Amino acid sequence: MRNLIALCLFSLCILPACQSESGILIEAESFTQKGGWIVDPQFVEQMGSPYLMAHGMGEPVVDAITLIDITESGQYNIWLRTMNWAPGNWEAPGQFAIAIENELLPVTLGQSDSWSWVKAGEMHLDQGENTLRLVDKTGFNGRCDAIWISQNQSAPPSKKDELNRWRKKRLGSLDTPETVKNYDLVIVGGGIAGCAAAISAAEHGLQVALVHDRPVLGGNASSEIRVHTLGIYGKFERILKKLDTKHYPNGSPEAYEDDEKRHRNIEGYKNIKLFLNWRAYSTVTKNHKITSVDVRETSTGEQLRFEAPYFIDCTGDGWIGYWSGAEYFYGRESANTYGEGWDKYGETWSPKVADNAVMGASVLWRTCSDDTISIFPSVPWALEVAGSHAARKGTWNWEFISQDYHQIDDAETIRDHMLKAIIGSFYNEKQKPGNENLKLEWMSHLLGKRESRRLVGDHIYTFNDARENREFADSVVVEIREVDVHYPQNILNESIPDFLTDAMFYNTGRYYIPYRSLYSKDIENLFMAGRCFSCSHIGLGGPRVMLTTGQMGAAVGIAASLCIKYKATPRDIYDEHLEEYWKLILAQQ
Repeated sequence: MRNLIALCLFSLCILPACQSESGILIEAESFTQKGGWIVDPQFVEQMGSPYLMAHGMGEPVVDAITLIDITESGQYNIWLRTMNWAPGNWEAPGQFAIAIENELLPVTLGQSDSWSWVKAGEMHLDQGENTLRLVDKTGFNGRCDAIWISQNQSAPPSKKDELNRWRKKRLGSLDTPETVKNYDLVIVGGGIAGCAAAISAAEHGLQVALVHDRPVLGGNASSEIRVHTLGIYGKFERILKKLDTKHYPNGSPEAYEDDEKRHRNIEGYKNIKLFLNWRAYSTVTKNHKITSVDVRETSTGEQLRFEAPYFIDCTGDGWIGYWSGAEYFYGRESANTYGEGWDKYGETWSPKVADNAVMGASVLWRTCSDDTISIFPSVPWALEVAGSHAARKGTWNWEFISQDYHQIDDAETIRDHMLKAIIGSFYNEKQKPGNENLKLEWMSHLLGKRESRRLVGDHIYTFNDARENREFADSVVVEIREVDVHYPQNILNESIPDFLTDAMFYNTGRYYIPYRSLYSKDIENLFMAGRCFSCSHIGLGGPRVMLTTGQMGAAVGIAASLCIKYKATPRDIYDEHLEEYWKLILAQQ
C-alpha cells in the first residue's frame, strides 16, 4: 500500500445551521517528497504552523510532491495559505503554483501581503489517489503553509486563534497527547548547551530525552547556521570537545564535519533518547513544578507527552520557562535597575531608561566563483533594504537590531529583512565588472539569535560580576573571553545600512558564573542553560557564546543527577549538597 499522507476527508457539522462541510486539509510540511522545498518551523508560535519554503537563492527549486485520497469524485475548490514576504510595487519574489494530476492551476500564489488563504482555482477531482505538486517559479523563498481542498466555496478562517481551532479539529490534534514517555530528565533544545547537558546527565546514569526541533544538532554551530564555537572549555573539556567546531570562517561548509561528530557522540550514549524534528509546544505546571512537556513532530504532526521529575530549558528563547510561568527578562535594564536583595546594577553601557532593545540575529551566507558565468535576476524588492550596499559574504556583523521589532514576536519579519539585505547586497556586487562568475553558493534560512528572553534564577549574573572578577562558592562556569555587546552601526552613521552592527568590547580577565544562575527561582524543577540563563542584558555579553553555554549545560546535567539521587530541587543542590556537587564537577577534568 502506498505511503499516503496521513490526512483524511472529514465531514463535520460545524456551521450554525449544521450545514455539512467536507474537505481535505494538507499541511505542507507533511508532503512525502519535499523536493527542493525545506521545512521551516521557526515561527510556529507566531503564524501557527511549520511551512514549506522554496529556498533556491534565485534558482527555482525541485517540486514538492504528495498524494491525496479523494473519497468522492466532484468539483473542488483549492485554497492555499501563503504570503508575499516582500510586498511593494514589484512582482512578489516568492511566486509559485500548485498542480494537481499535472494540471497547473491558473492562480500564481505567494502574492498576498500577509499570511492568508488564497483560492488557487477549481477543478474536477476523481475518486482515488491524486498527485499534488508545489511548483516554484522564482527560487526566492516562496512559502506554503497548508492546502484546503473543499467542495464548499468558503475559505478557512484567517484569524490566528480561529484558524488554530479549525485546523486542530481537522487534523485530529489532541489537547493531551495520548502517548506518554517517562524519563529522568527532559532537555528541550539541541544546541551545544543541550547536547552537553545530555552527555553529562547520561554519564551520571540518567535516562535522558533530548528534544530538538531541527534535523541536526548544534544550534548556531550546526551546518544550517554555521557559527563556529567560541569561549573556553572550563572544567568540561572532555565533553565539549565532543560537540565543538573547528575555528572555520563563519558560514563555512566545514560545519558538516562537526555535525557528524556531534551526532556520532550523542548517539553513542544508550541512555540518551534523541528526538530530532520534534518541537515543544506547551508544558503542564502544577504547584510551581513542571510535570510534563508536550511535543509535536514537525512533518507528521504526531504528538507526545514527556513526563520527568526535572527539565532543562535550552531553547534559547526560554520557551519552557515562559510556558511554565517562570519570571524572565527581555530588553535592556536601566543603569538604575535594582534587583531584589542586590545593589544597583550600575552597568556600563546600560541606558538611563530601560527599553526593549536586545542584541540581534544574524543570517550567514557565502559566495563562490568558478569557470561558469552565473546569472542572477533583478531583485528590486531586495534593494529596498540593501540600497546600494554591495558585498560577497556575510560575517557576524550582518545582524538586524531594532526596537521596532521583537526578537520572538517579529522573528519572521527579522529573518526576511536579512534575506533582502543579503540578496540585494549580492546583486549589487554582481553588477561590478569581473564578477560574472560570482555565484551565491549558500545562504542560511535560519536566524542565529544572540538574545531574547532571559529566565530569572537565584542569582542574576551582571556585567559587574565579570568586571570585578567575582568568584562564588558555586562558580561552575568560567570564561576569559571579552564581553562584547552589539549595536547598529547606523546609530553613529545614518548612511550605513540597518543590517550591519558593531560591538563594544570590554576585556575583563577571568570571570565566573554561579550555578544559582542556571535554575529558575520560581519553577522548582527547571534548569536553564544557554543564552536564556539568569543574567542582565549586559551580563549576557560575555558568556553567550557556545562553549560557555556548553559549560552551563554540562554543569546542570550533573546537578540533575544529584537531584535524582536525593529527590531534591535544584536549589537544594546549592543549599545542601554543594560539596558533593563540586566533587563531581572536578572529576570531569
